[in-house]
Amino acid sequence: MNNPTARKVTANIGLTLDGRYHGAGGPGDMGAIVPYAVTEVARDHLTRVWQGKTTAVLGRGNAQGFVGYWSTVAEDENADPRDRGYAQWLIGAEKVVFSTTLTEAPWDRTRVVNGPVEDVIRELKASGEGDILVNTAPSILKPLLAADLVDRLYLMICPEITGGGERLFEDGLPASSWELTSQETGKTGELALVYDRVR
Repeated sequence: MNNPTARKVTANIGLTLDGRYHGAGGPGDMGAIVPYAVTEVARDHLTRVWQGKTTAVLGRGNAQGFVGYWSTVAEDENADPRDRGYAQWLIGAEKVVFSTTLTEAPWDRTRVVNGPVEDVIRELKASGEGDILVNTAPSILKPLLAADLVDRLYLMICPEITGGGERLFEDGLPASSWELTSQETGKTGELALVYDRVR
């Protein structure tokens, strides 16, 4: 059933040392992750994340949050070129936003979907060209990991322990093997890691 020409499903996310993608204060508690997102290593990592991808998959929250911020960065000639490159890619890429509440797309070149994550991603894999990036969206990434549909993980590991907040890797995931294909360490102890699924 493996189709070698099928698009790869990739995903990026920042995690703390205790495996959480936000702190104990809830989804807005990003104090353990945000400071490491603007380091030299993180910016180089971000460039690896989007290059070669043609479709960005987002949740409603990050789609709405990203539109204002990254649209500004795309037009800012003084922005870091790596940030600007990502912003321009994000604006130009095909975007798929998962939402049960949105009635219209928050960006151009965007379609809103309300359906099972696994089914939508399987349809995307079977059509179009270029790889798919699940873009900082744990609500989408979790069911894809559970369905073993992720081919590459881009992880930023931040040297903080929050002691609370939601974890990406929960009990009950299917066992899987991953190959480390890239590793970079920043001056403040952050790690930029790329893992490919071994099938």
